[in-house]
Amino acid sequence: MKIKDHPQDYLQRVGQVLKSIDRSKLVSLIEKIASFSKTDKTIFIAGNGGSASTASHMACDLGKTVLVDSLGDKAYRLRVVSLTDNVPLITALANDYGYEHIFSEQLKNFGRSGDMLIVLTGSGNSSNIIQAVLTAKSLGIDTFGVLGFGGGKVKEILDDMLIIDSEDYGLVEDTHLIINHMLTDWFRNQNLNDGN
Repeated sequence: MKIKDHPQDYLQRVGQVLKSIDRSKLVSLIEKIASFSKTDKTIFIAGNGGSASTASHMACDLGKTVLVDSLGDKAYRLRVVSLTDNVPLITALANDYGYEHIFSEQLKNFGRSGDMLIVLTGSGNSSNIIQAVLTAKSLGIDTFGVLGFGGGKVKEILDDMLIIDSEDYGLVEDTHLIINHMLTDWFRNQNLNDGN
């Protein structure tokens, strides 16, 4: 393929993936997150690699960007934590217990029944994501996956999921971030329009 043709080709592929998203699953995810507003329950988010940065980004957006103003009386206040952000703790857990436990051990410290875990993953086969979901379920934490590649092993144990119809990491991760911004957009506009 010629360089000049690549941008159009890539954008077409992104568009095809976005068109294939199950809209009912997006609605379900918004509803689940909205139910946590102004409660003492926590939403945890986890992912590896590019998905780790999206987990951090999502926690930032759901924690701050959804707010109307600094007082936030009309805001969807959410307790949201990215399990990818404490690098010293992650490396200590990986070093002493194994990389597969970097998220699950954090959940054992902080997770409570009624909380929610959102996992972002391309393959759905990462051992640390699988362990996080198993631990969440043992603690009574609801689990939701935003997946690619057909969902992988983790789809068999999640409570709910949205599977992105692609086996291209770039397209899957692009879509993760678009979903994050779509969530943020809904909450921000609800704050501005409905007075809740």
